[in-house]
Amino acid sequence: MFQFAHDAAMGWEQVWELLQEDPVLDDLHALVEFAQAGSIAGAADRLFRTPSAITRQLQRLEAELGAELLDRSTKPPRLNSLGSRVLERARDVLQRTEALRSLASRDAEPHGLLRIGLAHPLAEGTFIEPIRALTEKYPKVTVRLLSDRTSELFNRMLAGELDVAAVPFPEGRTAPAPLVTNIIATDRVEIVQSAAGNFGGDWKSLSRAPWVLNPPGCFLRAGLIDRMERAGFTPLIAAEIHNMHLQLAFVQSGYGLGLLPARFVASNNALGTVKVLRPPSFELHLSVAVVRVGQLGALERAVELLEHGIRHLFEAANTSKPVTRSRQVRARSGSVHGRRIQRPA
Repeated sequence: MFQFAHDAAMGWEQVWELLQEDPVLDDLHALVEFAQAGSIAGAADRLFRTPSAITRQLQRLEAELGAELLDRSTKPPRLNSLGSRVLERARDVLQRTEALRSLASRDAEPHGLLRIGLAHPLAEGTFIEPIRALTEKYPKVTVRLLSDRTSELFNRMLAGELDVAAVPFPEGRTAPAPLVTNIIATDRVEIVQSAAGNFGGDWKSLSRAPWVLNPPGCFLRAGLIDRMERAGFTPLIAAEIHNMHLQLAFVQSGYGLGLLPARFVASNNALGTVKVLRPPSFELHLSVAVVRVGQLGALERAVELLEHGIRHLFEAANTSKPVTRSRQVRARSGSVHGRRIQRPA
């Protein structure tokens, strides 16, 4: 009988090939067709094989099980009592194998449980759009979401607890092997202050301002501190918060400066309530990627649609260029990229 331990790095198509190579499945199929046709000759016709080939398959199955399944004292032979019980199990095994084949085939309609991880910096409201589009197009897919730190999402994928994860990376970085990284978008990272703020855009002024940043371990925070230290300054950190919405609220209230992805600022209609500061030689970008362990069989097309939806979010935000004063003025007039927005109360 077939035996295998599913390696997380092994694709479902490979698993299916292993199953197909096991002759027991083919012999079980011959047994089912023999019962359906009522004779070896009939089974041979149904399977487009010779009667002698069907006879050898049934004999091989009996040898594998260590018991006779046919009563050969009658002409034509028929299933004995044990053979009838084995027939029931054979039909069940073949049905389950067919279900496994459907699960492994990317040509099948996506179905089943899709476990998606979302890194904290990406866990904000607009990401519901690509997930909703996925479940609407593929109603047989059930989505389970988990938001966590990127490193923890990687650990869960390697443990087989997640299928894919949407995570940010510093530009040029990818997930460690054996994880597979597909970069689907990039975004600028902006320094922002409240619309009423009066800090200048030079590093000396920025070093005197209080900052609202992610806790230690964030590569965006590390990039900012590195740039300031190379200019001879150190940021004054007033708040360490793991939630971008709360960070933005603190910045809008005038509590301090923030470091936020440009798409997040634009998608939250915040261009009228914050100002972007561009200190000299400051360029900080992040890559957005969908990471997985390996192939996902029938869920492949669902993941491709998820990737397309996330990519569209960033393309629609058009954050490849810095936010300028003119773009902020257009935002206050009531539109960003053709969309009406609410003016701040």
